[in-house]
Formats: sequence, C-alpha cells, structure tokens
Amino acid sequence: MASLSVVAATVAAPHVRQRGAGAGDVICQLEPGSSSPLSGSAPKRFRAMATDVAAAADPPAARGCPTMKAEFAKHAEYLNALNDKRERLVKASRDVTMNSKKVIFQVHRITKVNRDEVLSKAENDLAAVVNQYIAKLVKELQGTDFWKLRRAYTFGVQEYVEAATLCRFCKTGTLLSLAEINDSLLALSDKSVEPLQLNVLDYLLGVADLSGELMRLAIGRISDGEVEYAKTICAFVRDIYRELTLVVPLMDDNNEMKKKMEVMLQSVVKIENVHITRNTRPEY
Repeated sequence: MASLSVVAATVAAPHVRQRGAGAGDVICQLEPGSSSPLSGSAPKRFRAMATDVAAAADPPAARGCPTMKAEFAKHAEYLNALNDKRERLVKASRDVTMNSKKVIFQVHRITKVNRDEVLSKAENDLAAVVNQYIAKLVKELQGTDFWKLRRAYTFGVQEYVEAATLCRFCKTGTLLSLAEINDSLLALSDKSVEPLQLNVLDYLLGVADLSGELMRLAIGRISDGEVEYAKTICAFVRDIYRELTLVVPLMDDNNEMKKKMEVMLQSVVKIENVHITRNTRPEY
C-alpha cells in the first residue's frame, strides 16, 4: 500500500525528478494527461517552450524582398552557366592534350630515311587537332573573359603549343611565334565577336616544355648517327633558355615557369653529355 501511495503522489506531481538525480539535475516536466515515466506506459513528451505570438509571426524583412530574390537568382544562374562552361572547357582541353601528344609521338618516329613522310603526317594530325578540338575551345571562349577560365584549358593549350613548335623546328629549324599561332586560329572564330587569342603566358610555358621533346629528339638523332643535327638542336635549346632567363623575371606568376626552366637546363646538360660521350667513345 505504501508503494502505491508513492506512485500516485509521483503521477499527481507536475514535476518529476529523474531516478537517482541530485539536487542540481534536470527535472522533467510532464504535459497534462501524459503518463509518468515510472508507470511503464507510453514514453513521456516534453512540452515545448511557449514563444510570444508576435515574435513567431513572419515579419516583412524575414520574408525577403522580391527585387533582392531576383537579383540573387540572376547571380546563381550566371555562376551555374560559368561552371557548366568550365566543365566543357576541361573536357575539350583533355582532348587537345591527348591528341597533341599523339602528334609529338609521331614526330619522334623521324629517322634518316622517313623525315618528310613523318613530318607530313604530323602536320596533318596537328591540323586535325586545330579543326576538331581547338575549335571547341574557340567556340566556348570567344567573346568572354579568357583569363577567368584560363585554368580550365591552359594545359591543353600548352601541349598544343609544344606540338606545333616541335613540328615547325623539325621542318624549318625555327621557332613558331605566338602571332603565327593566333593568326591560324582566326579562321575558327566568329567575326562578330572577340576571337580567342592564346596569351603570352601559355605560349611561353609551352615553349619551355618544347626543350624536353627536343632533348629526346637529339638523343635519338645521336643514336642514329646524326651528330650534327643533334648539335643544332642543342644550340637551339640553349638559345631558348637564354632568352627565357630574361623574360621570366618580368612574369607575375612565374613559379611554374621557374620549375620548367630548371628542367630545360637539365635537358641542355643531357644533350651535351650524350654528345660528349658519343664523340669521346673509342672506335673498335
């Protein structure tokens, strides 16, 4: 009977202290008509704190201004379109990179007897890169801020510059200029908008990469007995390195170029070392 009295007193109380709770512990407040946690019935429900009716109402400032919503919707639409364009540029840049590498691999098949044939095929493949893949970049970028999306397509452009300058050197022994490359791209652009023009930074980065391919070409020519041609290649790479050392300090973002300059110097040293080894090797 005593235990029943305790339970009845507990249910009747508006506040129920949790079992084993001390003086500083939280007291559960039960809603009217709810079951006690000691009764073993449905779980207790905590009553939410009441708020002022005026504070709960949606004030005009919280609902937002239609003009402001329209303004931010316009910004969101612009950013979504920019992100979509960036994704398309990344895909087109990968295609340019992959197919430009194929042109470079084709050039490295040059031997004493097939030079004209290999260069002709490489030039045809390079033209296909321009018409099929560079054209996609031109379509996306003409009439826009090229620098805003540069990081999305710069690596493809650098690889194309590397392939184009390699073909030009193998054919004429000269360096393809930035103006010549941009002139070749004008035919791909819509005359009613600003055409895509490759920037100086991407061109110089591509020319810096050219030294590595020329180093491989020179070593291959030395192995094939074309020592004089390898000497010409070595002198050409030296000239590029010397001229770039004067330009790099003038570049704002030159960290990437500094790394490429180190690689270029290594390429020159490798060509010279192979040439010296070839000339000093005893004849048997």
